[in-house]
Amino acid sequence: MIDISIIISGSAGQGIQTVGYILAKTASKAGYNVFSWQEYESRIRGGSNSYRIRISDYQINAPFVKADILLSLDKKSNEKYLPLLKEDGIILDEHQTGERIINVPFVGIAQQTFWNKLFANVIAVGALGAAIGIDPDSLNKVISSQFSRKGEEIVSKNIAAAAEGYRTARKSCEGICSWILPKIEQQYYLISGNEALALGAAAAGCRFMAAYPMTPSTGIITYLSKHKDRLKIFTEQAEDEIAAINMAIGASYAGVRSMTASSGGGFALMVEGISLAGMTETPVVIVLGQRPGPATGLPTRTEQGDLLFAINAGHGEFPKLVFAPSDPKDAFHKIARAFNLAEKYQIPAVILTDQHLADSYFTVDNFELDNIVNKSYLADPDTIENYRRYQLDHTGISPALYPGQSQHLVCCDSDEHDEYGHITEDLELRKRMVEKRLKKFELLRHEIMLPEEYQISGAEDVFISWGSSKNAVFEAVDKLRENKAKIGAIHFTELMPLPEYEFLPEKNYYTVESNATGQLGKLLRIEYNISVKNHITCYNGLPLDQEYIVKRFLHG
Repeated sequence: MIDISIIISGSAGQGIQTVGYILAKTASKAGYNVFSWQEYESRIRGGSNSYRIRISDYQINAPFVKADILLSLDKKSNEKYLPLLKEDGIILDEHQTGERIINVPFVGIAQQTFWNKLFANVIAVGALGAAIGIDPDSLNKVISSQFSRKGEEIVSKNIAAAAEGYRTARKSCEGICSWILPKIEQQYYLISGNEALALGAAAAGCRFMAAYPMTPSTGIITYLSKHKDRLKIFTEQAEDEIAAINMAIGASYAGVRSMTASSGGGFALMVEGISLAGMTETPVVIVLGQRPGPATGLPTRTEQGDLLFAINAGHGEFPKLVFAPSDPKDAFHKIARAFNLAEKYQIPAVILTDQHLADSYFTVDNFELDNIVNKSYLADPDTIENYRRYQLDHTGISPALYPGQSQHLVCCDSDEHDEYGHITEDLELRKRMVEKRLKKFELLRHEIMLPEEYQISGAEDVFISWGSSKNAVFEAVDKLRENKAKIGAIHFTELMPLPEYEFLPEKNYYTVESNATGQLGKLLRIEYNISVKNHITCYNGLPLDQEYIVKRFLHG
């Protein structure tokens, strides 16, 4: 069984992201399962950052703590990440020599052989490739693709630089590096959470996105903008988040599936718009990429601190949808599902992601495109004689048309309105309109997916988690069960409304989440009247991993 963990460390501006991505892409192209995540500071130059890669021959998209290999591109980063190296781990470094250290002078080779220190990171890629025994031809193909836009000369130089790093490191690998990764017959897509959300939105028929850049959600609009012609989507960078959500609502009112995305601070500015969508019954999808707060907090780190904020966003009482996908494949399908349900029930839908899921890269074997079913929920104007946009109905769902679709007038207003969309102060009608909107919530509840159960049979202790922590939680369960613990897990990805689900009183439940106050536990108490007394929480800006979960479970 292959399971190699690698930490690539260096300061911002040294190209560690390039090193990590090329290696991750090469391993995935060779048929291996790859998971990579980044830890980076909020600065353009300097600091100590890392790009962590896990390569295996089985599906395990979860973070790790201890590394088999540490590649350091500067001394400061080496000192920071050295404690995370396993006892029998290997160091690739240009400054050190000694036992289990592979000395490769990245900058020296770059300057002496290629007359440019910028090639140091590609030399490091080659050295890493040699350390894990990956096929150099596979590496060359990925390098060729990575630099193809810069011309043949640059491609050739980068391939030569990687080959020099490979050759230099290979001399020192004998007797130290035991890994061999021959190419195997397995096809994977290597994709980030943001890219999966963008593709899922396009597959769901989204044709307009407006957003203001804010880490970690920016990758969605940049990806859609880069591929706008192929994906047939129009993107607009708005002047701020208020404009972004109002543009998306306006486009949806005009008949186009629309979305926006932001992080906590930007989402806070969107809250009035969410309430507007609730009153006008206009479908819109909002991606909330969580990061540690309050205020600017840690803008480049991860957290699950906005669950209750998303659920309660918007003044007044109205139905909304809140999903929290667990990985890119789930994100692809969840956002497509959100578009369909938002249009069907004429409500806003929030997709909760976080920096960990947004920026990490996962291998996915199949997106199952056949499961994406796009259905229009617009009414047929030819069957309507007297059109009432907010017609009172036992389902709460009124016939939706868009302006210019037919001869019917489509009115809406942010004030309370009558069935035609005109402002009203009729208090009895106000009561009926509130009840009409809320009826949709109960119907929607029956469409919500049940949480995923893992190793529940015979379990005495059960972890309850949500969103991007799934893979780490399930791996922790496996680790504990190896030591005879009777433990299982329940994982939620659809959180508002919550589905009908039975918690068994004889089991001992723990919530596991990346926030300080156990927000999922509070939600469960409100919705299921279950009091979870045990909480495993993480709020240091790093993603949950199985080692942390196991340690907290066993030792508190």
